[in-house]
Amino acid sequence: MKQFENIFRTIFLVVVMLYTTVVASAQNSLQLAAMDSVEVGLLTCSPHDEVYSLYGHTALCYHDRRYGQENDIVFNYGLFDFRKPHFVLRFVFGLTDYELGLASFEGFCHEYQRWGSEVTEQVLNLTREEKWQLTLALTKNLQKENSVYRYNYFYDNCSTRPRNIIEQCIRGTVVYDDNDRGDLSFRQMIHQYTAKYPWATFGNDILLGIKADLNTTQREQEFLPAHLRHDFDRAMIDRGDGRLIPLVKERRQIVPPSVQMQKKGFPLSPTACSLLLLALSVLILAWEWRRGRTLVWWDVILMLLTGLSGCIIFIMLFSQHPATSTNLTIFLLNPLPLLYIYKVARRRHTYWFKLQFALVILFFIGGLWQHYADGLYGVALCLLLRYWRHLHDK
Repeated sequence: MKQFENIFRTIFLVVVMLYTTVVASAQNSLQLAAMDSVEVGLLTCSPHDEVYSLYGHTALCYHDRRYGQENDIVFNYGLFDFRKPHFVLRFVFGLTDYELGLASFEGFCHEYQRWGSEVTEQVLNLTREEKWQLTLALTKNLQKENSVYRYNYFYDNCSTRPRNIIEQCIRGTVVYDDNDRGDLSFRQMIHQYTAKYPWATFGNDILLGIKADLNTTQREQEFLPAHLRHDFDRAMIDRGDGRLIPLVKERRQIVPPSVQMQKKGFPLSPTACSLLLLALSVLILAWEWRRGRTLVWWDVILMLLTGLSGCIIFIMLFSQHPATSTNLTIFLLNPLPLLYIYKVARRRHTYWFKLQFALVILFFIGGLWQHYADGLYGVALCLLLRYWRHLHDK
């Protein structure tokens, strides 16, 4: 796939650059006349069950009717490479680089057809001049020094990039209809797409901080492809002459949706796992109370569980992802237990359980502002039970 993408990139760049050179001496008439055969459309792909595609995808399609549909190409701002060095570490710290690449229109649609995803196209209502400016802008973006960009899931992604470049090439202003989605937060919007994937929801919620619970603007909500498609359908172009014309002149269904096979995940939800952990903690506490003994190994397990997961939360505080920098989950999951685990295991005197109690209370208070991942309240109750046990441990 990468080989074909490089071939398409090279052909497109060469053709446009040669064409630009030829028409430079013939004023603008030839280049503008050629744009009559060009259509540019916004492609919106519905989600499928791969983690990176749970929210759908957006791309730009470039049709030139002089050469037939088999030569139509897709500008895809969503290319990334798992094989690049330190990919996971760079992703955690918000240093992931995505790339603009080319694909054949037929090949692109075939992939989403294979996944059972719907693909729709909104043909843009652009003038000759605007299509030419968009052609030049996309050509510039394809050049090696410009094709790579620093990806940000909420603010700079495969949906916002096509929107921005379209707006920049329109002679006038794109006027969007009033937002009918309401004041949603980033977290609420993500939940709409991960409702059938509880562990994906859990992973997002545990990493996203309080900023993900703030209300978003209509423009911020367009980080999701379906929201951008919805807003484009109702958008108008104001060219300053007193007339408003639709941004989209035609909407086509390129690939109809079909049955998708959802992969089976872990059989228990995060909430179920949390309740099992809490039930086990209650049983252990009852046993300890009857026997007059304290099972230190259970404390060690809980400290390892919260301490190691807390290391991830702590690292994410320094990520460039703007929605992870203030995460109140740190009161519950943090690396501090790892500093006290030796003393607890050796049954030495420690103030850890009092400190832990204070942190858990702060965690509960923080729940007034931040939505926590499912199951975390159960973990917090487990820790409170351990504090109560050690408070009465003689």
